[in-house]
Amino acid sequence: MIKIDFEDTRTAFSIKSDRDLRRAYALFTLISFPILVKIGNPVIKVLSALRIPVGWIVKPTAFKHFVGGSTLKECEPAVEKLKTANVFSILDYSVEGKETEKAINAALEETLRAVKNAGSNPDIPFAVFKPTAFGSHHSLELLSGSTEPSPEIKEEGEKFRQRIDTLCKTAFENDIPIMIDAEDTYIQNFIDEVVMEMMRKYNREKCIVFNTYQMYRQDRIHILEKDIQSAREEKFFLGAKFVRGAYMERERARAAKMGYPDPIQPNRESTDRDYNLALKISMDNIDIVTIFNGTHNEYSSKYLAELMIEKKMDPADKRIWFSQLYGMSEHISFNLSAAGFNVAKYVPYGPVRFVLPYLMRRVEENTSVKGQTGRELSLIKKERQRRKNENR
Repeated sequence: MIKIDFEDTRTAFSIKSDRDLRRAYALFTLISFPILVKIGNPVIKVLSALRIPVGWIVKPTAFKHFVGGSTLKECEPAVEKLKTANVFSILDYSVEGKETEKAINAALEETLRAVKNAGSNPDIPFAVFKPTAFGSHHSLELLSGSTEPSPEIKEEGEKFRQRIDTLCKTAFENDIPIMIDAEDTYIQNFIDEVVMEMMRKYNREKCIVFNTYQMYRQDRIHILEKDIQSAREEKFFLGAKFVRGAYMERERARAAKMGYPDPIQPNRESTDRDYNLALKISMDNIDIVTIFNGTHNEYSSKYLAELMIEKKMDPADKRIWFSQLYGMSEHISFNLSAAGFNVAKYVPYGPVRFVLPYLMRRVEENTSVKGQTGRELSLIKKERQRRKNENR
């Protein structure tokens, strides 16, 4: 009988030293005060913009907890340590908002290195990238809209397509699945179009290319069903990474400002309903769908595990993966792994000043997601107390 106990802190923090737990406790305690986050984030952003060093503040605290390192090489100890608990790693080059040709080419070169690195390391089962690293928001917005783009914008779109193809082809040649992260709704249509094109090209024999479905969007169940139908009719495999979504506040603000219907679900319950429905639909089509369950939600994690058990599937079936961010929800990751399921931590990396936007988002998300910080803190407290009692 497979047993999953998310309250088991001994397993959850098995690779964490007492010092690691002290740092995590201090960090999540700080994050639990929204006013400190509200003041601190803009200050760090300004200091960074002025090129005033912030590494001495960030590197030993949030960076060390949420980031694998500045380079692929620096991530090796984190990857090795996670694997001691049979947890895999996905190294994510988390440099954002660079739109010059030089910056795009640098991001492409680094991501290609990450793909090849994953292909040569059995502890890294996927590669990943953000599409906005390879095309401007402006051009992706115009290419995703309903009006005919100019020849110049079409040319930008073709360059974007070629860059994505280069990455997917390299992943195919290195036999490593590659996930393409989701972006804001208003630039996602063109990204979806390109990703589906890559699936048709590279997913004929097995799942190499994955799209990301943000289930806080009202239309994603319909899109998922349409994509599954296309995959079945055109005989290719569908890679589906599911997340709840990362840009809710700015999506809502933009819709209100520009006067178009809010693309986001009306409430959390609707997002939860569609998220779990997406897992069920995918499981019903598991002959052609590979599922990547990217969630910090305990119910959705256990729900997918239970669907697998109902179908009498091997927990280690490579068509199904569970994932959480590095430094978060260890009680989900390590307890699922201990029960035999495939688990991979999303491990971001990059130079401190370039990874700051990612770190700021992690801190803000922990503050805004109801109960997230409190849950992290209560589990850390519980484990620290357990260790104290054990050492008496």
